[in-house]
Amino acid sequence: MDEHQHHENLMQSVAKEYHDLLNNSEQGVYIYLDDTHKVCNKKFATLLGYQSADEWEKIDKSFPDTFVAHESQEVLVSSFLDAMEKKVGSTNKIVWKKKDGETIETTVIIVPITHNGHLFALHFVSD
Repeated sequence: MDEHQHHENLMQSVAKEYHDLLNNSEQGVYIYLDDTHKVCNKKFATLLGYQSADEWEKIDKSFPDTFVAHESQEVLVSSFLDAMEKKVGSTNKIVWKKKDGETIETTVIIVPITHNGHLFALHFVSD
């Protein structure tokens, strides 16, 4: 199995494990492995102007360039790296780019989680 397929399988598995959280949270939620491999709930997808979580998940471009306003990119990337490298959570103000080009200011809580021996970043997003 190549790395891409392995990551696809991991995302399906983590989405299944966190199904209740993704479907029932009152916040926008997404779980991120890399730019291609990510899952979110409908609330987060809708917040960014997408019709469904599936539509958002299929976007295979640079995450920061596609979804995060320039002024928030360094903060989000740095917080993600801290979660992955230092295993610490954080809360940050992040400005997102919506599908229509507008922006929205949010508060994002990022926490590291493990699943099947792999590290992911779990994000809770409140507008």
